Amino acid sequence: MSHVTLVEHRPEWFDPFHAVARELEGPFAGCAARIEHIGGTAVAGLCAKPVLDVLLGVEDLGVIESRAAALVGLGHRHRPEHEAELPERRSFVRAAARLPRIHLRGVVQGGTLWSEHLAFRDALRRDDALAARYAALKREPATLHRDDRAGYTAAKAPFIADVVARVRAEGLWPTNSLK
Repeated sequence: MSHVTLVEHRPEWFDPFHAVARELEGPFAGCAARIEHIGGTAVAGLCAKPVLDVLLGVEDLGVIESRAAALVGLGHRHRPEHEAELPERRSFVRAAARLPRIHLRGVVQGGTLWSEHLAFRDALRRDDALAARYAALKREPATLHRDDRAGYTAAKAPFIADVVARVRAEGLWPTNSLK
């Protein structure tokens, strides 16, 4: 089992994201896929686990399923056990051999998960004080739940839900969609 470890933000995290995004363009050529950097590494100045969270938005999940072998060929391991909890998402992980560990999440572009991830990321990018509050909040569960990733994630969930609800209420909801 790996531990929850937070590190200070590293500006160089953006470079591996761009490399992964370029890699993903090949398997998803010819479809209207979008690739977004999400999670703590996507917000300048925010402490994070040294994991690149990548959001892949497609028209429907069948697009990802039809290209799963290509993703495996790029070193991503399909993690269907994560899909039991969120069946509207396809999950892949790439170990840190070539780049930082990658968590690739495939979702329907314009769907709820797509919009929530972008709304939260963009809110943190817009508001340094909000990002600082989130950073402070992350540190306590990272210590309390060092050996419990699910506990760490659950401890952050109310804050994330509150930010997402506020973004929606303020009319700043992402509207990009394939449909």
